[in-house]
Amino acid sequence: MKKNTLKKITASALSLALALSLAACSSGDAGKSNSSGSGNSSGSESGESYKIAVVRQLDHASMNEIRDAITAELDAKEKELGVDIEYKDFNGNNDTSTLVQIGAEIIADGYDAIIPIGTLAGQQMASSAKETQTPVIYGTVSYPEVAKLTGIPYVTGTSDALNVELLLDMMLAQNPDVKTVGLLYSTSEVNSAPAIEDAKEYLDAKGISYIEKTGNTSDEIIAAVSSMLDQVDAVFTPTDNVVQAAELAIAPMMAEAGIPHYAGADSFVRNGAFATCGVNYTDLGTQTADLAVQVLQTGEFPDFVTVSGDIITVNTDTAKTLGIDYSMFSDMGSQVVEVQTTQD
Repeated sequence: MKKNTLKKITASALSLALALSLAACSSGDAGKSNSSGSGNSSGSESGESYKIAVVRQLDHASMNEIRDAITAELDAKEKELGVDIEYKDFNGNNDTSTLVQIGAEIIADGYDAIIPIGTLAGQQMASSAKETQTPVIYGTVSYPEVAKLTGIPYVTGTSDALNVELLLDMMLAQNPDVKTVGLLYSTSEVNSAPAIEDAKEYLDAKGISYIEKTGNTSDEIIAAVSSMLDQVDAVFTPTDNVVQAAELAIAPMMAEAGIPHYAGADSFVRNGAFATCGVNYTDLGTQTADLAVQVLQTGEFPDFVTVSGDIITVNTDTAKTLGIDYSMFSDMGSQVVEVQTTQD
């Protein structure tokens, strides 16, 4: 994987999936931003070249997995379409001022498209591109309407909206005697609020109590977990980037206390959470890259594309520490994937 460097590889063979789109745009630059800085298309069979900025909201497992899938698919599309695709990876460090600077740099350098990963990154890149109308194709924004990333003519992307009901169904299938659930999330994450409200509604309907614990830094999340270990039977977290960044630290705390952590993405589980039911982020990254290339080739912007997520992922290391059986998940109509804890 190439990080923080530009790459360019010439390739060939036309993609059948975009053949009709290419035919419709055969007259030239339809769909390419006026801020194009690609310039050098030597070696490209079609003569087309694109310069794409990939902007991660911060550096953690979910976003790195999506980034890797996006760049791998851009490499593949370059070969299929016979075009030149340059890309550069940026990290916003979950900081608005850093993202503002990155956005300004991208616009000044004349990129043809921006692929932000994460809601805050998506919002800031949409703002940065407002004047130039540079295409913005976001990845993993769970609730685009709430994030106000819909209805913008130069913005589209992929949504990984969490099926909260199914995830909490898993919790009760594994332990029907759950009395109190910890709701762990960050108030700074736009994606978290709608999922937390859905969880409250579900738990209220089941007559199950809940405790809310929040934090906006890793240290605050660790403190939040420490404060509820003796109060809850299980913990639920949506697709929350702040919590995910702290997962390697908090997962052992919960597992050793006998509390299963049900979280919003498989990256949490790979870092030690007990289980999830959601989107495979490699698939989401691939679809995001495909959408970006489609936008550049056709100039068409769907409002957003929802990536379905019903894959159950279980961490077998955590299950062993918890000493619990999860065989009932196989009866819930979804594929069950077993993983072990990794440090990335």
